[in-house]
Amino acid sequence: MRTEREKMLAGELYDPLDPELVAARTRARDLLAVLNTTREADGLARLQIQTALFGSGGETVWLQPPFFCDYGANIHLGTRVFFNFNCVVLDVCAVHIGDFTLFGPAVQILTATHPLDAALRRTQEFAKPITIGSDVWVGGGAIICPGVTIGDRAVIGAGSVVTRDVPAGMLAVGNPCRVVREL
Repeated sequence: MRTEREKMLAGELYDPLDPELVAARTRARDLLAVLNTTREADGLARLQIQTALFGSGGETVWLQPPFFCDYGANIHLGTRVFFNFNCVVLDVCAVHIGDFTLFGPAVQILTATHPLDAALRRTQEFAKPITIGSDVWVGGGAIICPGVTIGDRAVIGAGSVVTRDVPAGMLAVGNPCRVVREL
């Protein structure tokens, strides 16, 4: 029988109150509580926390606290990813982010979603993975919805709500986010 964690990572319905998952979220929140109170001069402490928090890439991420996530371990970063202030990553499923990608302030990356059936929603949830390529720039306040893939070198305008894939090398803006031109 599969664990709730295995079902969660596979994008299947799972119980979010499973003790293993609650413990993993608590671990992440404890790390974030410390990270989000570090001072700019605490570079070594931030590096240690980021390396412990993220599934991979924590050693080169450039992050401006506060930062928030569910698990951290499901976030896989390329080289020198930048998160500006107040970013949120709900990493219920895997989040893969390529090299040199930049996130403006208050960007939300949301893998988590819920069943439409109200009774099922009381006890189960699920998620869809998000993949963001290399050299992507996501403007402040953008929301990236579950299951989205954003290609390399794409630019997402500030405040956009990305509900569908954005191909590589495109400028996409709006709510819902639409490709407006090739870069």
